[in-house]
Amino acid sequence: MRRVLPSIRISLVLVLLTALACPAFSEDIQTLIKNAEGGNPKAQFNLGVAYGNGEGVPQDSAEAAKWWQKAAEQGLAEAQYNLGVAYYNGQGVSKDYSESMKWYRMAAEQGHAGAQCILGISYSDGHGVPQDYLLAYFWSSLASKSNTCGGDNRRANYFYMDYAANAARQLTPEQLEKAQQMIRDWEAKHPRK
Repeated sequence: MRRVLPSIRISLVLVLLTALACPAFSEDIQTLIKNAEGGNPKAQFNLGVAYGNGEGVPQDSAEAAKWWQKAAEQGLAEAQYNLGVAYYNGQGVSKDYSESMKWYRMAAEQGHAGAQCILGISYSDGHGVPQDYLLAYFWSSLASKSNTCGGDNRRANYFYMDYAANAARQLTPEQLEKAQQMIRDWEAKHPRK
């Protein structure tokens, strides 16, 4: 894989994955606002997306981040992922790689393939986290096995697999076996739906 600056590579991945993750709204904006204000995490996430894209409300990155934060704190993986994007790029919040990695990890631990991919890249490049090829292999491998990588996302799946292969080449056989055991353990605790 050609070496590209880590922040450029991650930014390109973020654009691709964010475009794939934007939901279509089935409810009108007033109902969405009411449900979000009532504490519904899906509605909070969708309202954040609406503010992020300027759909039915004025485009406002700070409002988007505020609603994603509310949903993320309730454990919604999609919101945790979007909040990680916001902190990574400084959209509506101060740019903070450490904070972005915290939210990506929360989403990744719930099986969010995009967050797993970002963690894999970040650990491979040492961007926002200490460089760690074992964790790069672990997260990239999990992302490549995600059910969301079928069909139209086939290119994303190959991207994840390429990162896992690159990280694997940096590991000793013992480290690779440890990473593979971590994957087996993770998969046993997180059966596919």
